[in-house]
Amino acid sequence: MSHRLIHDIAHARAGDKGNISNVSVWVYDPKDYPLLKRTLTADRIKAAFPKLFTGSVTRYEMDDLHGLNFVMLDALEGGVNTSLNLDSHGKSFSYLILGLPIEE
Repeated sequence: MSHRLIHDIAHARAGDKGNISNVSVWVYDPKDYPLLKRTLTADRIKAAFPKLFTGSVTRYEMDDLHGLNFVMLDALEGGVNTSLNLDSHGKSFSYLILGLPIEE
C-alpha cells in the first residue's frame, strides 16, 4: 500500500465564481497523469468531503495539458458576498484535494 499523497505528484489551483468552486490539478511529470486520472475522480472527491461539497462535482480532463479541473456546485455557502465562511473563496479546497492519498 502506498503512502504517497496527491501533492507528491501534482500541484493545484483553486478559483471561484459565485457559489461555484473549481480546482485544477496538474501533474509535475506527464508520466504520472494516468495515475492521477485513475485515483482522483469526482466521486472520490465528493465522498472524501461530503459536508463541503453538497452539490455536484464534475471532472473535466485536459489530456494535452496533463491536468484535471473539478467544478463543485453549491460549494461556497452562497459565495463570497453572502457566506460567513472564513474561506469564502474556497482556496483551501486545493490543499484538501492534494492531501488525499494516492490509490495505486
